[in-house]
Parts: sequence; C-alpha cells; structure tokens
Amino acid sequence: MKLVLQRVSEASVEVDGKTVGEIGNGLLVLLGVTHGDDESVIPWLVKKTTELRIFEDENGKMNKSLMDIGGEMLVVSQFTLYARCKKGRRPDFIDAAEPEKAERLYEDFVQRVRDMSVRVNTGVFGAFMQVKLVNDGPVTIILERDVEN
Repeated sequence: MKLVLQRVSEASVEVDGKTVGEIGNGLLVLLGVTHGDDESVIPWLVKKTTELRIFEDENGKMNKSLMDIGGEMLVVSQFTLYARCKKGRRPDFIDAAEPEKAERLYEDFVQRVRDMSVRVNTGVFGAFMQVKLVNDGPVTIILERDVEN
C-alpha cells in the first residue's frame, strides 16, 4: 500500500458538487492499493500514520503526532498512486489492485483508524472526486509498505 500524507489545516472532498467529507486540523491521506497488498500491512500503516510526529509543538518543532493534537483524518482512495509512466505519455495503472480488493483494504484502514478514536471522514470509493486542502507547512510525506517488509 502507498499513502500520501498531507498535514492540513483543513481539507474536504466533493462528489457531484456535494461535500461528502471534511476535516479541520489533521491529515489528508491519499491511499492506494497494489496487487500484493493484504490486511497484514494495515496495522503498521495505521500506527505510523497516527503516531508520526509531523505536527509542531509549542517550540515550532515537528514533535507531535495526530494522536497528540487530537487531529482529524480525511481518507481518499487514490488508485493513481500506482501509475506507471515509463513508456509513452499516458500512464498505465496495471499496478493498481482490482477495485473489490482495494475497497476492502481501504475500508479496513479507515475502520482501524476509527477504532483508535480518531475522527475520520472519507471520500466515495471509485467516484470522481474534487479534493480541496490547505497544506500546512507544507508537509507531505509518502508512506509505503509491502507485504514482504
């Protein structure tokens, strides 16, 4: 799985002009799934995402986690994270997992974060979405975890 974490002061996602999810201070998480992924990678990703110290403390140092600040999370499915752009000018998405598998792992990730008492909103899996955000910092981090790691 591949996650792009963006520290935000606010973020929202719209489908057909209607807001389906929004948060204040926290993380926008773009989540992509590839073929070899399974449930075994999710606990590590959830722990790392919620405990990564990328929020500023009172001294302006990145020393606090999402859990420390009581932040929110907006999770949006993003198969394009597995785009291959080596040939030609049009990316292919052959490395992205099939939708049924991707949705199951996406929902599992979201539920496990909610189980940690984090307020989580989401986009709509498989929908065409517009994501709006104010990237705070900016801070953007890519997390990747393979089943073998």
